[in-house]
Amino acid sequence: MWKILQVAQREYAETVKTKTFLIGLLMVPVIIGGIILFASRFAPNQGGPRPPMKVQVTDLSNAAWPSIQAAFDQYNQAHPDRKVIVEALEAQPSADAVQAEAKIRLRERRIDAYIVLDRDVVTGAGKARLYTFKPTPADLERLWTIEGQIQRIVVDERCKARNIAPEVLAEVRNVSVERVDIGSTDQAQRVEGRDVIGIKMMIPFFFMYLMFMGIAVMGKDLLNGIIEEKNSRIIEVLLSALSPFELMAGKILGLGAVSLTVIGLWAGGAYLAARWQGLPIEVTAGLGVTFAIYYVLGFLLFSSILVAAGSVCNSLKETQSLMMPFMLVSIVPMLAWFRLVQDPHGTLARTLSFVPPMTPMVMILRLASTPDIGIGEVLLTITLLGASVLGAIWIAAKVFRTGILMYGKRPGFNEVVRWLRQS
Repeated sequence: MWKILQVAQREYAETVKTKTFLIGLLMVPVIIGGIILFASRFAPNQGGPRPPMKVQVTDLSNAAWPSIQAAFDQYNQAHPDRKVIVEALEAQPSADAVQAEAKIRLRERRIDAYIVLDRDVVTGAGKARLYTFKPTPADLERLWTIEGQIQRIVVDERCKARNIAPEVLAEVRNVSVERVDIGSTDQAQRVEGRDVIGIKMMIPFFFMYLMFMGIAVMGKDLLNGIIEEKNSRIIEVLLSALSPFELMAGKILGLGAVSLTVIGLWAGGAYLAARWQGLPIEVTAGLGVTFAIYYVLGFLLFSSILVAAGSVCNSLKETQSLMMPFMLVSIVPMLAWFRLVQDPHGTLARTLSFVPPMTPMVMILRLASTPDIGIGEVLLTITLLGASVLGAIWIAAKVFRTGILMYGKRPGFNEVVRWLRQS
């Protein structure tokens, strides 16, 4: 045991004292913070000026055009750098001929949009049609604005035709909904906006992504160290003083401690940043403890698999191809995270919770989404994950003992199975 701790201490010290580790430790939060700052600085409503958008309108109802012209004149005064130039297009000699000509202008990029209002759009159930030709993502915001303006104008004209004051209709429709979190005490009660709700939706994803990053980044370093020591024959010197299991266990424990240090600093920094911004982020002690348990077991499981893979390979290229299936499995919870957050008690969430490679990420996602996950289910998944870790360590130790001293051609699957049977 003492030799295992010595190897772990060496791996920890050799990793954390390097400049690349310190740069990587600081680079991730800096990059994420820069992305958030960039996104907020250059939000859609704060973008630069854009060329005017040309729109032609055929009003077959002969009732809405004056209001359309007045509405967009007002819009252009409020948004001089994003103007929408509207022009009336009379249905002469026929509506079909005018629409055909307008579509030609759209395809030739002479106009950006074409609007047709049905004859009964005001008096009946007619439609307003908005024609475009391969709009770019930069055009979508103003196209949504145009659509909203047309809908509002048609509603106003329908109100006038039915002697309904638009102000009365707007007053009837205007129902203010205030979201209030009552907290644990009356003093903790607070009103929450939509942005706070969105942030709370992202907290479970943050926990899952933090776990994935810690396992993936440290797992890559573990592979690099094994391949480097194997190719430089340092591993032979180490095995003259240690057993293969002691070396393997020490490497896993050392890099596990490094990964806990990294995610602890990242999580603490993120929490302090959220508090500094006044965001109501609440992380209970129970959630922190379960995160640590699932993270440690998940790291042990994946690192055992990586150690076994690294011991039978001779280059990083071989390990990458061998580990691709395992990494794809770990990505599944990230692809399905939104559905899992919406239904943490559903069949999909419960099923994935009992698939050991996915268990850590899926369970922390569910626990961060709702506190209603039963303690029995938590203990059962931890037990299953612990048993999987023991099995993975046993297999990794047998493969590592033989494979770490093999050079040249990588052994096949049948040969690895023979090692396990012989041991």
